[in-house]
Amino acid sequence: MESPSSVPEEQLMPREKMLRHGRNALSDEELIALFLHTGLQGCPVLELSARIKKAAGSLANLGSMDAREIMECCKGIGPAKATTLAAAFELGQRAVRENLERAEMRSPRTVYDYLIGDLRYETEENLVLLLLDSRKQLIRRILIARGTLTSVPANPRSIFRPAIICNAACFIMVHNHPSGDPTPSSADIELTKTIAQCGELMHIPLFDHVILGTEAPGRPLPFYSFRKNNFLH
Repeated sequence: MESPSSVPEEQLMPREKMLRHGRNALSDEELIALFLHTGLQGCPVLELSARIKKAAGSLANLGSMDAREIMECCKGIGPAKATTLAAAFELGQRAVRENLERAEMRSPRTVYDYLIGDLRYETEENLVLLLLDSRKQLIRRILIARGTLTSVPANPRSIFRPAIICNAACFIMVHNHPSGDPTPSSADIELTKTIAQCGELMHIPLFDHVILGTEAPGRPLPFYSFRKNNFLH
């Protein structure tokens, strides 16, 4: 068997290419091929990888799918290949979350990166609480409520009870807009006012309220931060 160093550059398969040049040298399709191992009858593995990515619409879409959705998205893909792909993406997302959990949650971009993988494709609004210590590092993440397509129920008691139990120094409220537009509604603004006022009274301040949307042409940011927009200080 030839060693990777003896194979001509144009003949390198993904595994050999990674060994020679490192993982950043591989295309999306080549990385997918490493997890698929083999193609299908009449469809080489790199062609199959490209077909899967195209069927999903994007790498991000593919990464959000579970094994059954991958099988439905690309006919001919069986449970072994689908579960392997889904597991690979989940492992990558967990590694990202693990790093972000140790980061200081001072930036809405950090909050967005931490939660968007879980909330991007939710079809209803979810209200999540990030409880922070005095250094703005995460103590605990709590799902407070699930709502509808356009709203989520919330009250001060459900928010401040876990903050008190966990001895949080402050907290961040986060919720998603399934429409993808992170612009706050009048209800979002009123909720932020109420929780901020309660936080002042209880000496557990609301550090930020971040609304998660999605990237889109003409949209400056895929999230809205009440703090960055000078609503909170």
